Amino acid sequence: MKVRKPHVANAFYAGTKSELTQQMVECFTHRFGPGRVPEPAKDGPRKIVGIVSPHAGYVYSGPVAAHGYGMLARDGLPEVLIILGPNHTGYGSGVSIMVEGSWETPLGLSTIDSQLAKQVQKASNLLDIDETAHSYEHSIEVQLPFLQFIFKDSVAFIPICMMMQDLETCREIAKSIVEQTRSKDIVIVASSDFTHYEPHDVASKKDKTAIDAITNLDDRTLNGLGESQKVTMCGYGPITTLIAAAKMIGGVKAELLTYKTSGDVSGDRDSVVGYASIQFTRD
Repeated sequence: MKVRKPHVANAFYAGTKSELTQQMVECFTHRFGPGRVPEPAKDGPRKIVGIVSPHAGYVYSGPVAAHGYGMLARDGLPEVLIILGPNHTGYGSGVSIMVEGSWETPLGLSTIDSQLAKQVQKASNLLDIDETAHSYEHSIEVQLPFLQFIFKDSVAFIPICMMMQDLETCREIAKSIVEQTRSKDIVIVASSDFTHYEPHDVASKKDKTAIDAITNLDDRTLNGLGESQKVTMCGYGPITTLIAAAKMIGGVKAELLTYKTSGDVSGDRDSVVGYASIQFTRD
């Protein structure tokens, strides 16, 4: 079995099992986190269909990410998680999926649902099987320790890395996902940070326009904010895809759980990055 080794351990998150486990606890109990380590529900209501989650170093964005994963823990274990992340490296094809193997972090292995991944890929005209795009990309990798911490090794997932993030591409990927997973209990994780390297007050104001578009399920407006760089979200495509999928599923609402910037953590508000945790649930 192919194993993708961790690329940003010892950088974005701790590099040993004991240190990373402690870091996870600190994310959940942090003053900006949900306040406690969640107990995963064995038979939860399973209303969550997606979350928006940041992907910076855990020191900055981990407590924000913990809000979404805390809600997911209480909601119960889905069959499969589809993790959508932007392509920061420029390697690989426009939209890249892996369909085989496992990803390793210091907390263990997460295995790709190969059968479902191949179905989603075949249903799309844009999805390429391409491991190169995933080799050095952090946006998907940093989501996995949260899932492994909560659900151990019981979660199957599908990684999709998006260099192309235009509205048409996002809607096409959403359609492929929804059509191929109607009989599955899935959660879509859209990995993205928000405004990059602007003053705290400016970033917060700009990010509110993006968050409003997300909670209104307005994929066109959200995508336009990202494409035009009016809001410098790196993962506007993954979020657009999640919104489009939610609208196709129907009966879904989006709710902001928390928003912070790196300045809230560091105290330096002159140049910050914004982070939001947003959940999508069935009504």
